[in-house]
Amino acid sequence: MTVASPTVTSAVAAVAAGPTGLNRITADDDLFFKLHSLYPNAVVNQLAYRFDTSLGRDLLERWHAHLATGFIARRVRTTRFPIARAHWEPATEALPLRWSDTPIPDNGVLDWFLDQAVVEFDPERGLVWQMAGAPTESGGTVVTLVASHVACDGGGMMHAIVDSLDRLNRGESPDRSASAGRLVGPIAGRGRFAADLADARGQLRAVARGVRAARRARGVSEPARNPRPAAPRLPHADTWQAAEAIVQLDLAEWDAVATAHGGTTNGLLIGVAVGLLGRSGRITDGAQVRVDIPHSMRETDDPRANATTGLPISVSYHAGERADLPAVRAALKAAGRAYRDPATIPPIQHLQPVQMLLPKVVLHKFARTAKAPECLCTNMGRTAQNIATLGTHHARDVIMRPVVNPGPVELFRQVEVGINLAFSCDDDTVTLVITGGDPDRFPTRAALRELLAAEFADWGLTPRFW
Repeated sequence: MTVASPTVTSAVAAVAAGPTGLNRITADDDLFFKLHSLYPNAVVNQLAYRFDTSLGRDLLERWHAHLATGFIARRVRTTRFPIARAHWEPATEALPLRWSDTPIPDNGVLDWFLDQAVVEFDPERGLVWQMAGAPTESGGTVVTLVASHVACDGGGMMHAIVDSLDRLNRGESPDRSASAGRLVGPIAGRGRFAADLADARGQLRAVARGVRAARRARGVSEPARNPRPAAPRLPHADTWQAAEAIVQLDLAEWDAVATAHGGTTNGLLIGVAVGLLGRSGRITDGAQVRVDIPHSMRETDDPRANATTGLPISVSYHAGERADLPAVRAALKAAGRAYRDPATIPPIQHLQPVQMLLPKVVLHKFARTAKAPECLCTNMGRTAQNIATLGTHHARDVIMRPVVNPGPVELFRQVEVGINLAFSCDDDTVTLVITGGDPDRFPTRAALRELLAAEFADWGLTPRFW
């Protein structure tokens, strides 16, 4: 994923609508939209619930109706005008609720969640999200909401969920003009040609500014990633599902362990991730691991689908040792300072307006040689408790995660997917979702779980695996 700096992202927020009021797509929106045609729905965001009570289909239908007029009810409207950006318009259709009357076994909930993440989206029609629900054999209910990364990042999805649930729980009717759906943007009218012309001019100016800024920052670089070892190559089917694990821990224990080792919540999350990579053999003793940490730049009443920057840091790995959490903390602070100053932002970040001018065929060529993060750590904080209530029902578990859907095993090797960790919590419990995307280091869910158990034990953490 191409990442904008805070400075660049704030500028985008100020001019996203442009001089004519249309909600133009951002560079990240554009990148995900173009890649959608190459790797359809390869990466999506998923919210998953487990309730101990029976919700019933009617309640989910009412929530669905709010989402269908809300913040993620949007479609990409393209333009044939050279250089002008596409823009967002309200979606007039949505994928229907996927409901199953067949109860899900309680030991099959994770598999059910994974199955619901495989959805065919169409951003130009506005078919960019889907809700699914089913009863469980123990009398509860499982629910998922899956959304295309074209239409929202994690912050955008949270905004849509909080707004729609608030309206549902207050007993209000679905209403685009009274909900966060009003932020999606107007429908282009008769002045569209003039609007596109104005935006094209603005984009040319943005390209010129970006090129100048990139030249000034040409000596700035980001941490390097480690190449994926060529061996071993384990036998797999042509299509492979990345290994997944969901783990819960006591928040008090997590905070105590982080503090005892001189770190923070983020630091311990990163330390576990780096240790996991080392145990798997993906990195070698003494390696400097590039860790990417997404950071939301979303503002109040922000219309953008994607409004996330990233802080890349370098973390040392030493076999048989836990990560140095004070060093991780210092690296995070330094990365934050660097990304507040355009002079210390890498050139590639300044060139996002140029990226938007690249035709799809050129971007596809680059994408085939691009590499995925070797280590991605997302901390969504205490967000679970804000969205845990649906009507009169309170969820036992709330899970938020980026999903890497099944794909050709050779593609996973080619783009060198590493490991993703997503952290969220309420006042009592930490929920970690771990995705091992290297078919030769995390070949199965059982293999991933074994590595996780050893890493948690080394830190003195007591995990509860799903």
